[in-house]
Amino acid sequence: MTKAQEIHEKIEAMVASGEVKKAAAFKTLAEEYGQPVDSLRGAYYQHKRVLDNGGTPPAGNGGARRTRRRETTSETAVESAIATLRRAIDSIDAEIEVAKERATEAQAEYEAMQASADERKASITEKITLLEQPA
Repeated sequence: MTKAQEIHEKIEAMVASGEVKKAAAFKTLAEEYGQPVDSLRGAYYQHKRVLDNGGTPPAGNGGARRTRRRETTSETAVESAIATLRRAIDSIDAEIEVAKERATEAQAEYEAMQASADERKASITEKITLLEQPA
């Protein structure tokens, strides 16, 4: 099992339990692994792309080998250009999906911080009051 697969499975299990949102799962696992959250997020989405590609790593990342061409013809040049442009479209879709997931995680983090703000402020205010009392 690759590390990316392990991370993907752990994150999915944590989220499926219903106890944590994906953003919190990334933070928890990052602490467990002693790595930055973004590193784990990258590994998670790397494995997600493999799964989305039917279990095969996308071409260019250790995927299918390219055949050697002897000469470039106008037909092969056009085919190559079209294939490159189609990959660009797929990349845009993948970028949007990752950005959407990051936005969802950021929204969840914002809501959690907002929900706990009053309690955290009250606790700090209480400590300030205690510290300001004359001895």
